[in-house]
Amino acid sequence: MGKGEYLGEFEQIVLLSLARLRSEASGRRIYDELVDVTGREISVAAVYITLARLAKKGYVRSSLGEPEGAGGKPLKYFSLEPAGARALRESHDQWQRLWRGAQFHPELKAK
Repeated sequence: MGKGEYLGEFEQIVLLSLARLRSEASGRRIYDELVDVTGREISVAAVYITLARLAKKGYVRSSLGEPEGAGGKPLKYFSLEPAGARALRESHDQWQRLWRGAQFHPELKAK
């Protein structure tokens, strides 16, 4: 990966949520997934800002679905692009390599 192509932690979990939700990945479903799985307090705006940044990188694509109810706004759905899947895999592999070489002091080991 070149400079600027590395994924931040939040970008990684957003991409992972897209991989988990697949075709059901509306912005709200992504938000709900992130809150449920991570237990974090996350703002909806942070999710949409991150999705926009990932789309700009070519890692995510958006499309409009059917409107919710009569006169409602169409839902926006997001999907993982092949470049996003590759970036996520490379990030995972990088973390795996780092973990393999990690040595912890005895007091830091899990009990």
